[in-house]
Amino acid sequence: MVFCDFDGTITEEDMIIAICRGFAPPEWEAIKDDILAQRRDVRSGVAAMFGLIPSPRREDIVQFARKTARIRAGFGELLDYCQQVGIPFQVVSGGVDFFVYPVLEPYLAKIDRVYTIEGDFSSPTIQLRYPYGSATSGTSKPLILEQYREYYRILIGDSITDLEGARIAELVFARDRLCRYLEAEGMAYQCFETFHDVHQELERRQARGVWGS
Repeated sequence: MVFCDFDGTITEEDMIIAICRGFAPPEWEAIKDDILAQRRDVRSGVAAMFGLIPSPRREDIVQFARKTARIRAGFGELLDYCQQVGIPFQVVSGGVDFFVYPVLEPYLAKIDRVYTIEGDFSSPTIQLRYPYGSATSGTSKPLILEQYREYYRILIGDSITDLEGARIAELVFARDRLCRYLEAEGMAYQCFETFHDVHQELERRQARGVWGS
C-alpha cells in the first residue's frame, strides 16, 4: 500500500507555505522556521500559522490553490500503475481539507482514501480539527500506517511531517528535507524527483518479485 504526502510531494510547492506566504501576516515565517528546525511540533505550528489567516479568506484560498498548485510530473501515471496492479494508494496529508480536495479533484477516483486536517471557519480566523491527529502531528502518519501492518507499506514524502511515518514504513521514497532527516538518522531510502522515478522503481521491484531490495 502506498501512503503519499501532499504538500511538496504531490504538489511541486508546499501549499501550506504558499498559502501562508499569500494570506498570512509576516509572523508566520518564524513559526515555519521553528517547525522545520524541530523546535516546535508540527500540529501546534501549523495551527498557529492558519490562526493568523481570517476565515473570510476561505474561498480566495481555494481559488488560489486551484490556480497555482502544480502537480509533480508522473503522478497520474503512478496512480494508473497502482490501479492496474492492485496497489492501494492513499494520500496522507498534513494539509487542510478545504484546499487539498480541490487540488486532488481530477485524481480522486483513483485514490483509495485521503487523510487531512479539517478546517473550521466558525471563528474570525481559521481554526483546525484533527480527526487523524496525535499530540504533535495534525495528521499522524505513524498512527495511520499502523492500521495497515498486513501490507508492505510504501511512504512517499519530502519533509519533517513525513519523518515519523518513514521510520516504520517498509520502503521510503524521499526528496528534499526528508532526505537530510533520514540521512541524519542513518535510515535507508530511495531518492526521487518525479513520480516517474517512483513508478519505475516499483515496476522494477514487482518484476523481480522482491519488494524489499
